[in-house]
Amino acid sequence: MIIKSIKLVNFRNHSEYVLECKDSVSLILGQNGCGKTSVLEAIYILTRGKSFRAVDAEILKRGEEFYRIEMEYENGEKSVATYDGKDKTFTIVDKKSKRLPKKNKYPVVLFLPSDLNLVSTSPNKRRDYFDRIFSQFDEKYNDSLLRYEKALKQRNELLKRDFVTADMMFSWNILLAKYGAEIAKFRKQFVGEINEKFTEMYRSIADNQDEVEIKIETLTSEDSNKYLQMLEAGFEKDLVLGHTSFGVHRDDFIFLFNQKEADGSASRGETRSMILALKFIEAEMILNKLGKRPIVLLDDVFSELDDVRRRCLVENFRDNQVIITSVEGFSR
Repeated sequence: MIIKSIKLVNFRNHSEYVLECKDSVSLILGQNGCGKTSVLEAIYILTRGKSFRAVDAEILKRGEEFYRIEMEYENGEKSVATYDGKDKTFTIVDKKSKRLPKKNKYPVVLFLPSDLNLVSTSPNKRRDYFDRIFSQFDEKYNDSLLRYEKALKQRNELLKRDFVTADMMFSWNILLAKYGAEIAKFRKQFVGEINEKFTEMYRSIADNQDEVEIKIETLTSEDSNKYLQMLEAGFEKDLVLGHTSFGVHRDDFIFLFNQKEADGSASRGETRSMILALKFIEAEMILNKLGKRPIVLLDDVFSELDDVRRRCLVENFRDNQVIITSVEGFSR
């Protein structure tokens, strides 16, 4: 699917903005703060169903009552998202819904400047990053994640009450064990698939013989019965803390460089090569699993990369529709 155009009304700092997209590479130039990233954000909303950085109330232009995004594809189809200050509505071929239908979602490889710090950022941000890309590989992962997060919120609220017994936790423990075990299984599978290609892809970029790997740091189990036992065993501790201390929501994804943690052992250039390799594998896995070439959104990352890695980035995504934001132009 190729995007032909995207129109924004009252979106962030844009009263009205239209981008006519090219089949290959579209470049959005402008100084920092002019709203370049907002265009990518709008595209992401109409391809994935939600923003990658904010809630709708924060997106709405100050002083306005609504925002609207309209995207047209090369086949003439249109997708529209509107937010009236309370609710967001998607309109696809004259059919309205409060969520973007699964059949209308389209895979995206999103590359933000912050992704280049993935190796050294917080476990929470790493987890959010991998959850976002894994959710594109399999809708079941996304469903399990949403159900898990809902059950986790309910359990945590219960733990904050003045009087709580272990029996009161049972139904939420069952749900957390069921969906947590599913998430753990998916994560193991997807990380295993990435690791099969990670070193080879990294070496093609860095031109050396180093080894790279991603390790899941977890205490959970893929067996829902064992998962349930661990939750029940931690009840007293959770009661004191006032939140659920065990589960996949505490997992971390550790980058290894020559079998050592990359954070502290890999250089700046080496970590950037690792992230580039990860992005290329993400696009390849989407194509293999979904049979679709993802739209590639690159937000001002060229200023963070040297010439070799810039050329590598453009070369590896040459068969995709790419939309780039940049303070300055670049040569391909």
